[in-house]
Amino acid sequence: MTLATQLPVGAESLAERAYLVLRDRLIMMDIAPGDPINEAHLVNELGVGRTPLREALKRLEVDHLVQSYPRRGTFATRVDITELADITEVREALEPLAAAKAAALQGGSARSRIETTLQAVSQLSGANLRRTLMENDLEVHRLIYQAAGNHHLEQTLIRLDNLATRIWCMALDRLPSIDEHIEEHISLLQAILDGDAQLAQELALEHIVHFEASVRSVL
Repeated sequence: MTLATQLPVGAESLAERAYLVLRDRLIMMDIAPGDPINEAHLVNELGVGRTPLREALKRLEVDHLVQSYPRRGTFATRVDITELADITEVREALEPLAAAKAAALQGGSARSRIETTLQAVSQLSGANLRRTLMENDLEVHRLIYQAAGNHHLEQTLIRLDNLATRIWCMALDRLPSIDEHIEEHISLLQAILDGDAQLAQELALEHIVHFEASVRSVL
Protein backbone atom coordinates (compact mmCIF):
# COMPACT_ATOMS: atom_id res chain seq x y z
CA MET A 1 0.00 0.00 0.00
CA THR A 2 1.19 3.49 -0.81
CA LEU A 3 -0.25 6.86 -0.09
CA ALA A 4 -0.82 9.97 -2.18
CA THR A 5 1.83 9.16 -4.77
CA GLN A 6 -0.62 6.71 -6.37
CA LEU A 7 -3.50 9.12 -6.77
CA PRO A 8 -4.58 9.11 -10.43
CA VAL A 9 -3.68 12.11 -12.52
CA GLY A 10 -6.71 14.35 -12.99
CA ALA A 11 -8.35 13.22 -9.75
CA GLU A 12 -7.70 16.62 -8.22
CA SER A 13 -6.08 19.95 -9.02
CA LEU A 14 -2.33 20.23 -9.50
CA ALA A 15 -2.05 22.11 -6.22
CA GLU A 16 -4.01 19.37 -4.44
CA ARG A 17 -1.86 16.63 -5.94
CA ALA A 18 1.33 18.45 -4.93
CA TYR A 19 -0.06 18.99 -1.44
CA LEU A 20 -0.99 15.33 -0.92
CA VAL A 21 2.33 13.98 -2.19
CA LEU A 22 4.42 16.41 -0.16
CA ARG A 23 2.25 15.98 2.93
CA ASP A 24 2.89 12.26 3.05
CA ARG A 25 6.59 12.65 2.30
CA LEU A 26 6.87 15.02 5.24
CA ILE A 27 4.88 12.73 7.53
CA MET A 28 6.92 9.66 6.55
CA MET A 29 10.12 11.72 6.82
CA ASP A 30 11.15 11.13 3.22
CA ILE A 31 11.74 14.85 3.63
CA ALA A 32 13.56 14.92 6.95
CA PRO A 33 12.78 17.46 9.69
CA GLY A 34 14.76 20.62 9.04
CA ASP A 35 15.45 19.82 5.38
CA PRO A 36 15.03 22.65 2.85
CA ILE A 37 12.20 22.40 0.33
CA ASN A 38 13.77 22.64 -3.13
CA GLU A 39 11.02 24.23 -5.20
CA ALA A 40 12.85 23.99 -8.53
CA HIS A 41 13.44 20.28 -8.05
CA LEU A 42 9.83 19.63 -7.01
CA VAL A 43 8.42 21.55 -9.97
CA ASN A 44 10.28 19.19 -12.31
CA GLU A 45 9.67 16.03 -10.31
CA LEU A 46 5.95 16.53 -9.70
CA GLY A 47 5.20 18.09 -13.07
CA VAL A 48 3.48 21.14 -11.59
CA GLY A 49 4.08 24.85 -11.99
CA ARG A 50 5.47 27.10 -9.29
CA THR A 51 2.05 28.57 -8.50
CA PRO A 52 0.36 25.23 -7.66
CA LEU A 53 3.46 24.18 -5.71
CA ARG A 54 3.45 27.35 -3.64
CA GLU A 55 -0.28 26.93 -2.97
CA ALA A 56 0.51 23.45 -1.68
CA LEU A 57 3.33 24.78 0.51
CA LYS A 58 1.01 27.40 2.03
CA ARG A 59 -1.40 24.63 3.06
CA LEU A 60 1.46 22.58 4.48
CA GLU A 61 2.53 25.58 6.55
CA VAL A 62 -0.98 25.81 8.01
CA ASP A 63 -0.62 22.09 8.85
CA HIS A 64 2.65 22.86 10.70
CA LEU A 65 4.59 20.56 8.38
CA VAL A 66 6.72 23.26 6.75
CA GLN A 67 7.92 26.69 7.81
CA SER A 68 8.82 29.58 5.49
CA TYR A 69 11.46 32.17 6.36
CA PRO A 70 11.99 35.46 4.49
CA ARG A 71 15.07 35.34 2.24
CA ARG A 72 15.92 31.84 3.48
CA GLY A 73 13.24 29.64 1.92
CA THR A 74 10.92 26.91 3.14
CA PHE A 75 11.96 24.03 5.41
CA ALA A 76 10.36 20.91 6.85
CA THR A 77 9.42 21.63 10.45
CA ARG A 78 11.28 20.01 13.30
CA VAL A 79 9.41 17.33 15.24
CA ASP A 80 8.39 18.88 18.55
CA ILE A 81 7.93 16.14 21.14
CA THR A 82 6.57 18.69 23.62
CA GLU A 83 3.43 18.99 21.46
CA LEU A 84 2.45 15.38 22.10
CA ALA A 85 0.39 16.16 25.20
CA ASP A 86 -1.61 18.91 23.48
CA ILE A 87 -2.18 16.77 20.38
CA THR A 88 -3.30 13.83 22.51
CA GLU A 89 -5.68 16.00 24.54
CA VAL A 90 -7.64 16.96 21.43
CA ARG A 91 -7.45 13.49 19.88
CA GLU A 92 -8.86 11.95 23.08
CA ALA A 93 -11.92 14.16 22.65
CA LEU A 94 -12.39 13.79 18.89
CA GLU A 95 -11.17 10.31 17.90
CA PRO A 96 -13.86 8.50 19.95
CA LEU A 97 -16.49 10.77 18.40
CA ALA A 98 -15.29 9.94 14.89
CA ALA A 99 -15.19 6.22 15.64
CA ALA A 100 -18.70 6.24 17.11
CA LYS A 101 -20.11 8.14 14.15
CA ALA A 102 -18.33 5.80 11.72
CA ALA A 103 -19.80 2.79 13.53
CA ALA A 104 -23.28 4.30 13.57
CA LEU A 105 -22.99 4.43 9.77
CA GLN A 106 -21.29 1.00 9.67
CA GLY A 107 -18.46 2.55 7.70
CA GLY A 108 -20.67 4.63 5.43
CA SER A 109 -19.11 5.49 2.07
CA ALA A 110 -15.80 4.02 3.23
CA ARG A 111 -17.18 0.59 4.17
CA SER A 112 -15.68 -1.38 1.26
CA ARG A 113 -12.27 0.21 1.79
CA ILE A 114 -12.47 -0.49 5.53
CA GLU A 115 -13.20 -4.16 4.77
CA THR A 116 -10.19 -4.32 2.44
CA THR A 117 -7.96 -2.53 4.93
CA LEU A 118 -9.09 -4.82 7.76
CA GLN A 119 -7.95 -7.83 5.74
CA ALA A 120 -4.58 -6.15 5.10
CA VAL A 121 -4.17 -5.22 8.77
CA SER A 122 -4.88 -8.79 9.83
CA GLN A 123 -1.85 -9.94 7.83
CA LEU A 124 0.55 -7.45 9.39
CA SER A 125 2.98 -8.19 12.19
CA GLY A 126 5.78 -6.42 13.99
CA ALA A 127 8.17 -8.14 11.58
CA ASN A 128 6.83 -6.16 8.63
CA LEU A 129 8.78 -3.29 7.19
CA ARG A 130 8.56 -0.04 9.12
CA ARG A 131 7.21 1.92 6.14
CA THR A 132 4.39 -0.54 5.52
CA LEU A 133 3.32 -0.27 9.13
CA MET A 134 3.36 3.52 9.06
CA GLU A 135 1.40 3.72 5.82
CA ASN A 136 -1.15 1.26 7.15
CA ASP A 137 -1.60 3.29 10.34
CA LEU A 138 -2.29 6.44 8.34
CA GLU A 139 -4.73 4.60 6.10
CA VAL A 140 -6.70 3.15 9.03
CA HIS A 141 -7.13 6.50 10.73
CA ARG A 142 -8.00 8.39 7.56
CA LEU A 143 -10.65 5.81 6.66
CA ILE A 144 -12.27 6.13 10.09
CA TYR A 145 -12.33 9.92 9.80
CA GLN A 146 -13.91 9.67 6.35
CA ALA A 147 -16.45 7.12 7.54
CA ALA A 148 -17.61 9.52 10.27
CA GLY A 149 -19.28 11.61 7.57
CA ASN A 150 -18.30 15.01 8.99
CA HIS A 151 -15.88 16.97 6.81
CA HIS A 152 -14.81 19.37 9.56
CA LEU A 153 -14.15 16.55 12.00
CA GLU A 154 -12.26 14.63 9.31
CA GLN A 155 -9.95 17.51 8.37
CA THR A 156 -9.20 18.39 11.99
CA LEU A 157 -8.29 14.83 12.88
CA ILE A 158 -6.18 14.33 9.76
CA ARG A 159 -4.01 17.31 10.72
CA LEU A 160 -3.61 16.06 14.28
CA ASP A 161 -2.90 12.48 13.20
CA ASN A 162 -0.28 13.71 10.73
CA LEU A 163 1.60 15.46 13.53
CA ALA A 164 1.23 12.49 15.86
CA THR A 165 2.53 10.14 13.16
CA ARG A 166 5.70 12.20 12.72
CA ILE A 167 6.32 11.85 16.45
CA TRP A 168 5.66 8.11 16.18
CA CYS A 169 8.26 7.90 13.39
CA MET A 170 10.81 9.14 15.90
CA ALA A 171 9.93 6.37 18.36
CA LEU A 172 9.03 3.40 16.16
CA ASP A 173 12.47 1.82 15.89
CA ARG A 174 12.83 1.87 19.69
CA LEU A 175 9.55 0.13 20.47
CA PRO A 176 10.03 -3.53 21.43
CA SER A 177 6.82 -4.56 19.65
CA ILE A 178 3.91 -2.95 17.88
CA ASP A 179 1.77 -6.09 17.59
CA GLU A 180 -0.62 -4.69 20.20
CA HIS A 181 -1.02 -1.51 18.12
CA ILE A 182 -1.98 -3.64 15.12
CA GLU A 183 -4.46 -5.67 17.17
CA GLU A 184 -6.10 -2.45 18.33
CA HIS A 185 -6.67 -1.45 14.72
CA ILE A 186 -8.26 -4.82 13.94
CA SER A 187 -10.69 -4.58 16.87
CA LEU A 188 -11.58 -0.97 16.11
CA LEU A 189 -12.25 -1.53 12.42
CA GLN A 190 -14.35 -4.60 13.18
CA ALA A 191 -16.44 -2.67 15.71
CA ILE A 192 -17.12 -0.02 13.07
CA LEU A 193 -18.17 -2.61 10.48
CA ASP A 194 -20.38 -4.28 13.09
CA GLY A 195 -22.08 -0.98 13.86
CA ASP A 196 -21.14 -1.08 17.55
CA ALA A 197 -20.77 2.64 18.25
CA GLN A 198 -20.20 2.27 22.00
CA LEU A 199 -17.41 -0.27 21.57
CA ALA A 200 -15.82 1.72 18.75
CA GLN A 201 -15.82 4.83 20.92
CA GLU A 202 -14.17 2.98 23.82
CA LEU A 203 -11.57 1.29 21.61
CA ALA A 204 -10.65 4.57 19.92
CA LEU A 205 -9.98 6.23 23.26
CA GLU A 206 -7.92 3.27 24.48
CA HIS A 207 -5.92 3.37 21.24
CA ILE A 208 -4.98 7.04 21.65
CA VAL A 209 -4.08 6.63 25.33
CA HIS A 210 -1.95 3.58 24.57
CA PHE A 211 -0.26 5.36 21.66
CA GLU A 212 0.88 8.25 23.85
CA ALA A 213 2.07 5.93 26.61
CA SER A 214 4.06 3.82 24.14
CA VAL A 215 5.76 6.83 22.59
CA ARG A 216 6.60 8.38 25.95
CA SER A 217 8.09 5.13 27.18
CA VAL A 218 10.92 5.35 24.63
CA LEU A 219 11.45 9.10 24.21
